[in-house]
Amino acid sequence: MSDPYLDILGQRIRARRRELGMSQEGLAHTAGLDRSYVGRIERGEHNLTFVALVKLARAMGCDVAALTGGLPPTPAKG
Repeated sequence: MSDPYLDILGQRIRARRRELGMSQEGLAHTAGLDRSYVGRIERGEHNLTFVALVKLARAMGCDVAALTGGLPPTPAKG
């Protein structure tokens, strides 16, 4: 069972990649990562390292904050 935060991060990475019209293979190549690794990240199946996150962000022309903003959600004050 995957972690909900990894699911969200994976969805964001996939959405950004698709916005750019990149394939998983193209993103993986540009980031210097294995395509199957990128696939596992996008599915929320792999807890990626910070270095891998930086490589993916760089390959997609954004910063890490663009992919991780709002994670974890701030609890509502009541």
